[in-house]
Amino acid sequence: MKITGYRTLTAQHHWRRAIGDVNGHIVEAVTEVPIVIVETDSGIEGVGIGSHADLDRLFPAIEGEDPRGVSALFDRMLAQVFKSGHAGATYGGVASLDAALWDLKAKAADEPLWRLLGGRDRFVPAYASGLDIALDDEELATLYAEFAERGFVAGKLKGGLDFDADVRRLGILADALAANTARPGLMLDANESWQVKQAVRYVSALEEHVDLIWVEEPLRRWDAVGHARLSTAIRAAVATGENLTGVDQFRSLFEAGAPDVVQAGAVWGVSHMQRLALASAARDLPISPVGYNANPAVAHVMTAVPNHLTTELQAFDFADGVLVDHEFVDGGIVLGDEPGSGISIDEVVIEGARRGDGWANPAGPHMRPVRAGLRVVLDGVER
Repeated sequence: MKITGYRTLTAQHHWRRAIGDVNGHIVEAVTEVPIVIVETDSGIEGVGIGSHADLDRLFPAIEGEDPRGVSALFDRMLAQVFKSGHAGATYGGVASLDAALWDLKAKAADEPLWRLLGGRDRFVPAYASGLDIALDDEELATLYAEFAERGFVAGKLKGGLDFDADVRRLGILADALAANTARPGLMLDANESWQVKQAVRYVSALEEHVDLIWVEEPLRRWDAVGHARLSTAIRAAVATGENLTGVDQFRSLFEAGAPDVVQAGAVWGVSHMQRLALASAARDLPISPVGYNANPAVAHVMTAVPNHLTTELQAFDFADGVLVDHEFVDGGIVLGDEPGSGISIDEVVIEGARRGDGWANPAGPHMRPVRAGLRVVLDGVER
Protein backbone atom coordinates (compact mmCIF):
# COMPACT_ATOMS: atom_id res chain seq x y z
CA MET A 1 0.00 0.00 0.00
CA LYS A 2 1.34 3.41 -1.02
CA ILE A 3 0.19 6.95 -0.32
CA THR A 4 -0.74 8.63 -3.60
CA GLY A 5 -2.37 11.93 -2.70
CA TYR A 6 -4.68 13.87 -0.46
CA ARG A 7 -7.66 16.17 -0.67
CA THR A 8 -9.24 18.60 1.76
CA LEU A 9 -12.74 19.51 2.85
CA THR A 10 -14.09 22.09 5.27
CA ALA A 11 -17.20 21.19 7.20
CA GLN A 12 -19.12 23.43 9.58
CA HIS A 13 -20.16 22.68 13.15
CA HIS A 14 -23.38 24.51 13.99
CA TRP A 15 -23.35 24.63 17.78
CA ARG A 16 -26.86 26.10 18.14
CA ARG A 17 -25.67 28.11 21.11
CA ALA A 18 -23.09 30.76 21.96
CA ILE A 19 -19.61 29.44 22.71
CA GLY A 20 -16.52 31.15 24.09
CA ASP A 21 -14.36 31.89 27.10
CA VAL A 22 -12.92 34.81 29.07
CA ASN A 23 -11.21 36.09 25.92
CA GLY A 24 -14.43 36.45 23.92
CA HIS A 25 -17.37 34.56 22.47
CA ILE A 26 -19.45 34.12 19.34
CA VAL A 27 -23.24 34.03 19.34
CA GLU A 28 -25.09 31.31 17.42
CA ALA A 29 -21.67 29.81 16.92
CA VAL A 30 -20.50 28.16 13.72
CA THR A 31 -16.95 26.84 13.54
CA GLU A 32 -14.94 25.57 10.60
CA VAL A 33 -13.83 21.92 10.74
CA PRO A 34 -10.86 21.23 8.44
CA ILE A 35 -10.76 17.65 7.10
CA VAL A 36 -7.88 15.90 5.32
CA ILE A 37 -8.42 12.69 3.35
CA VAL A 38 -5.27 10.75 2.46
CA GLU A 39 -5.55 8.53 -0.63
CA THR A 40 -3.72 5.27 -1.39
CA ASP A 41 -3.19 3.02 -4.40
CA SER A 42 -5.24 0.31 -2.68
CA GLY A 43 -8.37 2.46 -2.64
CA ILE A 44 -8.45 2.76 1.15
CA GLU A 45 -8.67 6.34 2.36
CA GLY A 46 -7.76 7.79 5.75
CA VAL A 47 -9.62 10.62 7.44
CA GLY A 48 -7.93 13.22 9.63
CA ILE A 49 -9.53 16.24 11.29
CA GLY A 50 -7.80 19.33 12.61
CA SER A 51 -6.02 21.73 10.27
CA HIS A 52 -5.05 22.45 6.67
CA ALA A 53 -1.89 24.32 7.64
CA ASP A 54 1.24 23.65 5.54
CA LEU A 55 -0.08 20.45 3.96
CA ASP A 56 1.68 21.11 0.66
CA ARG A 57 5.04 21.44 2.46
CA LEU A 58 4.45 18.37 4.60
CA PHE A 59 2.99 15.92 2.11
CA PRO A 60 6.26 15.17 0.24
CA ALA A 61 7.53 13.54 3.45
CA ILE A 62 4.86 10.83 3.19
CA GLU A 63 4.05 10.65 -0.52
CA GLY A 64 4.76 7.20 -1.93
CA GLU A 65 5.26 5.74 1.55
CA ASP A 66 3.38 2.87 3.17
CA PRO A 67 0.92 4.52 5.58
CA ARG A 68 1.27 1.65 8.02
CA GLY A 69 4.64 3.06 9.07
CA VAL A 70 2.80 5.94 10.65
CA SER A 71 5.10 6.55 13.66
CA ALA A 72 8.13 6.89 11.40
CA LEU A 73 6.16 9.05 8.98
CA PHE A 74 5.25 11.39 11.84
CA ASP A 75 8.97 11.95 12.41
CA ARG A 76 9.56 12.38 8.67
CA MET A 77 7.02 15.21 8.63
CA LEU A 78 8.75 16.91 11.54
CA ALA A 79 12.08 16.55 9.74
CA GLN A 80 10.54 17.95 6.55
CA VAL A 81 10.07 21.36 8.21
CA PHE A 82 13.25 21.23 10.30
CA LYS A 83 14.57 24.68 9.41
CA SER A 84 11.33 26.60 9.82
CA GLY A 85 10.18 24.43 12.73
CA HIS A 86 7.06 22.38 13.36
CA ALA A 87 5.58 24.53 16.14
CA GLY A 88 2.35 26.49 15.89
CA ALA A 89 0.03 26.13 12.94
CA THR A 90 2.37 23.76 11.07
CA TYR A 91 1.92 21.19 13.83
CA GLY A 92 -1.80 21.20 13.06
CA GLY A 93 -1.06 20.09 9.50
CA VAL A 94 1.26 17.36 10.77
CA ALA A 95 -1.46 16.22 13.17
CA SER A 96 -4.20 16.02 10.54
CA LEU A 97 -2.07 13.93 8.21
CA ASP A 98 -0.98 11.81 11.18
CA ALA A 99 -4.59 11.15 12.23
CA ALA A 100 -5.44 10.14 8.65
CA LEU A 101 -2.49 7.72 8.58
CA TRP A 102 -3.57 6.06 11.82
CA ASP A 103 -7.07 5.73 10.36
CA LEU A 104 -5.55 4.07 7.28
CA LYS A 105 -3.40 1.71 9.34
CA ALA A 106 -6.37 0.50 11.38
CA LYS A 107 -8.58 0.15 8.30
CA ALA A 108 -5.89 -1.92 6.58
CA ALA A 109 -5.84 -4.19 9.65
CA ASP A 110 -9.67 -4.27 9.66
CA GLU A 111 -9.71 -3.21 13.29
CA PRO A 112 -10.98 -0.21 15.24
CA LEU A 113 -8.11 2.08 16.13
CA TRP A 114 -8.55 1.54 19.88
CA ARG A 115 -7.98 -2.19 19.39
CA LEU A 116 -5.00 -1.67 17.05
CA LEU A 117 -3.35 0.60 19.64
CA GLY A 118 -3.71 -2.07 22.30
CA GLY A 119 -6.79 -0.90 24.15
CA ARG A 120 -8.78 -3.37 26.22
CA ASP A 121 -11.84 -1.36 27.24
CA ARG A 122 -13.70 0.75 24.68
CA PHE A 123 -15.10 3.05 27.39
CA VAL A 124 -13.37 6.44 27.75
CA PRO A 125 -14.28 8.47 30.88
CA ALA A 126 -15.19 12.06 30.02
CA TYR A 127 -16.37 15.33 31.54
CA ALA A 128 -18.84 17.96 30.37
CA SER A 129 -17.50 21.24 29.00
CA GLY A 130 -19.94 23.67 27.45
CA LEU A 131 -17.62 26.50 26.31
CA ASP A 132 -20.27 28.29 28.30
CA ILE A 133 -19.20 31.79 29.35
CA ALA A 134 -21.86 33.50 27.22
CA LEU A 135 -24.78 31.37 28.43
CA ASP A 136 -27.15 32.86 30.98
CA ASP A 137 -27.87 30.92 34.17
CA GLU A 138 -30.96 29.21 32.77
CA GLU A 139 -29.17 28.14 29.60
CA LEU A 140 -26.23 26.92 31.68
CA ALA A 141 -28.49 24.78 33.87
CA THR A 142 -30.25 23.32 30.83
CA LEU A 143 -27.00 22.43 29.08
CA TYR A 144 -25.46 20.63 32.05
CA ALA A 145 -28.74 18.87 32.81
CA GLU A 146 -28.43 17.34 29.32
CA PHE A 147 -24.96 16.09 30.21
CA ALA A 148 -26.27 14.74 33.50
CA GLU A 149 -28.96 12.79 31.66
CA ARG A 150 -26.14 10.86 29.98
CA GLY A 151 -24.48 10.04 33.27
CA PHE A 152 -21.83 12.75 33.47
CA VAL A 153 -20.52 13.52 36.95
CA ALA A 154 -17.95 16.27 36.26
CA GLY A 155 -18.02 19.58 34.40
CA LYS A 156 -15.79 22.51 33.51
CA LEU A 157 -16.86 26.14 33.61
CA LYS A 158 -15.32 28.89 31.50
CA GLY A 159 -14.56 31.81 33.80
CA GLY A 160 -11.86 33.81 35.50
CA LEU A 161 -13.10 37.37 35.16
CA ASP A 162 -16.12 37.75 37.48
CA PHE A 163 -15.61 36.06 40.85
CA ASP A 164 -19.20 36.26 42.10
CA ALA A 165 -20.53 34.97 38.80
CA ASP A 166 -18.09 32.05 38.84
CA VAL A 167 -19.14 31.01 42.36
CA ARG A 168 -22.81 31.16 41.38
CA ARG A 169 -22.33 29.37 38.06
CA LEU A 170 -20.15 26.61 39.51
CA GLY A 171 -23.06 26.03 41.88
CA ILE A 172 -25.37 25.63 38.89
CA LEU A 173 -23.04 22.98 37.45
CA ALA A 174 -22.91 21.19 40.79
CA ASP A 175 -26.69 21.17 41.09
CA ALA A 176 -27.14 19.75 37.60
CA LEU A 177 -24.49 17.04 37.98
CA ALA A 178 -25.71 16.13 41.48
CA ALA A 179 -28.29 13.96 39.74
CA ASN A 180 -25.55 11.34 39.46
CA THR A 181 -23.23 11.92 42.43
CA ALA A 182 -23.16 13.54 45.84
CA ARG A 183 -19.80 15.17 45.01
CA PRO A 184 -19.78 16.50 41.42
CA GLY A 185 -16.36 17.17 39.96
CA LEU A 186 -15.86 20.85 39.15
CA MET A 187 -13.14 22.55 37.11
CA LEU A 188 -12.55 26.19 36.10
CA ASP A 189 -10.86 27.21 32.85
CA ALA A 190 -9.35 30.71 32.82
CA ASN A 191 -7.81 30.45 29.32
CA GLU A 192 -4.47 32.12 30.13
CA SER A 193 -6.10 35.29 31.48
CA TRP A 194 -4.21 35.74 34.79
CA GLN A 195 -0.81 36.56 36.23
CA VAL A 196 0.53 34.30 38.99
CA LYS A 197 -0.65 36.32 41.98
CA GLN A 198 -3.99 37.05 40.36
CA ALA A 199 -4.44 33.31 40.00
CA VAL A 200 -3.43 32.60 43.61
CA ARG A 201 -5.85 35.20 45.00
CA TYR A 202 -8.73 34.19 42.73
CA VAL A 203 -8.47 30.44 43.15
CA SER A 204 -7.79 30.67 46.90
CA ALA A 205 -10.97 32.71 47.29
CA LEU A 206 -12.93 30.26 45.13
CA GLU A 207 -11.73 27.37 47.27
CA GLU A 208 -13.50 28.88 50.26
CA HIS A 209 -16.75 28.08 48.42
CA VAL A 210 -15.98 25.30 45.95
CA ASP A 211 -13.88 22.13 45.91
CA LEU A 212 -12.16 22.42 42.52
CA ILE A 213 -10.56 19.41 40.88
CA TRP A 214 -8.38 21.65 38.75
CA VAL A 215 -7.89 25.16 37.44
CA GLU A 216 -7.05 25.11 33.75
CA GLU A 217 -4.73 27.36 31.77
CA PRO A 218 -4.49 29.94 34.57
CA LEU A 219 -1.28 31.49 33.12
CA ARG A 220 0.42 31.84 29.77
CA ARG A 221 1.12 28.47 28.25
CA TRP A 222 4.92 28.79 28.45
CA ASP A 223 5.10 29.96 32.09
CA ALA A 224 6.56 26.82 33.63
CA VAL A 225 7.82 28.47 36.83
CA GLY A 226 4.55 30.33 37.32
CA HIS A 227 2.47 27.16 37.02
CA ALA A 228 4.71 25.44 39.57
CA ARG A 229 4.42 28.38 41.99
CA LEU A 230 0.65 28.40 41.64
CA SER A 231 0.38 24.66 42.19
CA THR A 232 2.09 24.94 45.58
CA ALA A 233 -0.20 27.81 46.65
CA ILE A 234 -3.64 26.24 46.02
CA ARG A 235 -5.39 22.95 46.72
CA ALA A 236 -6.68 22.41 43.20
CA ALA A 237 -4.52 20.78 40.56
CA VAL A 238 -3.09 22.97 37.81
CA ALA A 239 -3.91 21.72 34.31
CA THR A 240 -2.35 23.04 31.11
CA GLY A 241 -0.71 22.09 27.83
CA GLU A 242 -3.48 22.04 25.24
CA ASN A 243 -1.86 24.78 23.14
CA LEU A 244 1.68 23.40 23.20
CA THR A 245 2.61 22.08 19.76
CA GLY A 246 4.97 19.20 20.27
CA VAL A 247 6.08 17.05 23.18
CA ASP A 248 9.34 19.01 23.20
CA GLN A 249 7.46 22.11 24.34
CA PHE A 250 6.52 20.37 27.59
CA ARG A 251 10.15 20.00 28.65
CA SER A 252 10.33 23.21 30.69
CA LEU A 253 7.00 22.47 32.40
CA PHE A 254 8.14 18.99 33.38
CA GLU A 255 11.48 20.31 34.66
CA ALA A 256 9.74 22.97 36.76
CA GLY A 257 7.35 20.49 38.35
CA ALA A 258 4.28 21.66 36.48
CA PRO A 259 1.57 20.88 35.47
CA ASP A 260 -0.34 18.55 37.80
CA VAL A 261 -2.62 17.43 34.96
CA VAL A 262 -1.06 17.25 31.50
CA GLN A 263 -3.41 18.36 28.75
CA ALA A 264 -3.15 17.89 25.01
CA GLY A 265 -5.36 19.41 22.36
CA ALA A 266 -7.22 16.82 20.30
CA VAL A 267 -6.32 18.82 17.19
CA TRP A 268 -2.66 17.83 17.62
CA GLY A 269 -3.40 14.26 16.56
CA VAL A 270 -2.83 10.67 17.55
CA SER A 271 0.97 10.38 17.67
CA HIS A 272 1.29 13.55 19.74
CA MET A 273 -1.30 12.27 22.20
CA GLN A 274 0.34 8.87 22.43
CA ARG A 275 3.88 10.21 22.96
CA LEU A 276 2.80 12.87 25.44
CA ALA A 277 0.81 10.34 27.45
CA LEU A 278 3.84 8.11 27.83
CA ALA A 279 6.16 11.03 28.65
CA SER A 280 3.67 12.06 31.35
CA ALA A 281 3.28 8.52 32.66
CA ALA A 282 7.04 8.35 33.16
CA ARG A 283 6.59 11.25 35.60
CA ASP A 284 3.48 9.77 37.28
CA LEU A 285 1.29 12.51 35.82
CA PRO A 286 -2.23 11.98 34.45
CA ILE A 287 -3.19 13.10 30.96
CA SER A 288 -6.46 14.66 29.84
CA PRO A 289 -7.28 15.37 26.16
CA VAL A 290 -9.00 18.66 25.40
CA GLY A 291 -11.62 19.13 22.68
CA TYR A 292 -12.76 15.60 21.75
CA ASN A 293 -15.23 17.06 19.25
CA ALA A 294 -12.33 18.61 17.30
CA ASN A 295 -10.76 15.20 16.56
CA PRO A 296 -12.51 12.08 17.91
CA ALA A 297 -9.57 9.85 16.96
CA VAL A 298 -7.65 10.83 20.10
CA ALA A 299 -10.09 9.00 22.38
CA HIS A 300 -8.81 5.73 20.91
CA VAL A 301 -5.36 6.50 22.31
CA MET A 302 -6.80 6.91 25.80
CA THR A 303 -7.86 3.25 25.87
CA ALA A 304 -4.25 2.16 25.46
CA VAL A 305 -2.25 4.38 27.83
CA PRO A 306 -1.86 3.86 31.59
CA ASN A 307 -2.54 7.41 32.79
CA HIS A 308 -5.72 8.70 31.15
CA LEU A 309 -7.73 10.75 33.63
CA THR A 310 -10.72 12.10 31.70
CA THR A 311 -11.48 13.57 28.27
CA GLU A 312 -13.22 16.87 27.52
CA LEU A 313 -16.56 16.54 25.69
CA GLN A 314 -18.07 19.78 24.40
CA ALA A 315 -21.16 18.61 22.50
CA PHE A 316 -23.11 15.50 21.54
CA ASP A 317 -22.88 16.21 17.82
CA PHE A 318 -20.28 17.05 15.21
CA ALA A 319 -19.99 19.04 12.03
CA ASP A 320 -22.59 18.40 9.33
CA GLY A 321 -21.44 15.45 7.23
CA VAL A 322 -19.05 14.12 9.90
CA LEU A 323 -20.26 10.83 11.35
CA VAL A 324 -18.54 9.16 14.31
CA ASP A 325 -18.99 5.56 15.47
CA HIS A 326 -19.46 6.01 19.19
CA GLU A 327 -22.01 6.58 21.94
CA PHE A 328 -22.19 9.01 24.88
CA VAL A 329 -23.44 7.07 27.89
CA ASP A 330 -22.57 6.47 31.55
CA GLY A 331 -20.56 9.68 31.77
CA GLY A 332 -18.19 8.88 28.95
CA ILE A 333 -17.54 7.85 25.36
CA VAL A 334 -18.14 4.29 24.15
CA LEU A 335 -16.08 3.66 21.03
CA GLY A 336 -17.46 1.44 18.28
CA ASP A 337 -16.20 -1.43 16.15
CA GLU A 338 -15.90 0.28 12.77
CA PRO A 339 -12.40 -0.23 11.32
CA GLY A 340 -10.19 2.84 11.69
CA SER A 341 -10.93 5.81 13.89
CA GLY A 342 -14.65 5.43 13.33
CA ILE A 343 -14.96 8.73 11.44
CA SER A 344 -16.80 8.75 8.12
CA ILE A 345 -17.37 11.71 5.84
CA ASP A 346 -20.39 12.55 3.69
CA GLU A 347 -18.97 15.04 1.21
CA VAL A 348 -22.37 15.83 -0.32
CA VAL A 349 -23.83 16.75 3.06
CA ILE A 350 -20.77 18.86 3.92
CA GLU A 351 -21.14 20.97 0.79
CA GLY A 352 -24.90 21.23 1.06
CA ALA A 353 -24.86 22.29 4.71
CA ARG A 354 -22.47 25.24 4.40
CA ARG A 355 -24.05 28.47 5.60
CA GLY A 356 -22.00 31.63 6.08
CA ASP A 357 -18.30 31.94 6.85
CA GLY A 358 -18.04 30.02 10.09
CA TRP A 359 -15.67 31.39 12.74
CA ALA A 360 -15.78 34.98 11.48
CA ASN A 361 -16.26 37.09 14.62
CA PRO A 362 -12.99 39.00 15.27
CA ALA A 363 -13.95 39.35 18.95
CA GLY A 364 -14.19 35.60 19.47
CA PRO A 365 -12.14 33.54 21.93
CA HIS A 366 -9.36 32.91 19.40
CA MET A 367 -8.04 36.46 19.95
CA ARG A 368 -6.47 37.54 23.25
CA PRO A 369 -7.86 40.84 24.64
CA VAL A 370 -5.37 43.69 24.96
CA ARG A 371 -5.85 43.95 28.75
CA ALA A 372 -5.77 40.23 29.51
CA GLY A 373 -3.67 39.65 32.61
CA LEU A 374 -3.49 43.41 33.30
CA ARG A 375 -6.76 44.00 35.13
CA VAL A 376 -6.50 45.33 38.68
CA VAL A 377 -9.96 44.17 39.74
CA LEU A 378 -11.37 40.91 38.40
CA ASP A 379 -15.08 41.61 38.68
CA GLY A 380 -16.21 41.68 35.09
CA VAL A 381 -16.61 45.47 35.21
CA GLU A 382 -13.18 47.07 34.98
CA ARG A 383 -12.45 48.72 31.64
